[in-house]
Amino acid sequence: MDIMVCIGSGCHLKGSKQIQDKIINYIKEHGLEDEIKIKASFCRGHCSEGVSMSIDGEEILNASPENIEGILKQHLKGGVYERHNSN
Repeated sequence: MDIMVCIGSGCHLKGSKQIQDKIINYIKEHGLEDEIKIKASFCRGHCSEGVSMSIDGEEILNASPENIEGILKQHLKGGVYERHNSN
């Protein structure tokens, strides 16, 4: 699974670095280092809509340091996270 976060100047100003840090911590806390890769991208063309990111190609807009954990829980439910923890 790939998580891609925009690090362009607009998203950087809106907290993309903090979002990346929180995603990395979430992945480590849940032991998902081998299953989820976080990548950076430059402008994804949604500068006015908050931090832009994608999870396995699904576009997610308006990500913020405050809501990223909820986004991860929502998008990983039933996916890699749930399968990993059911073993």
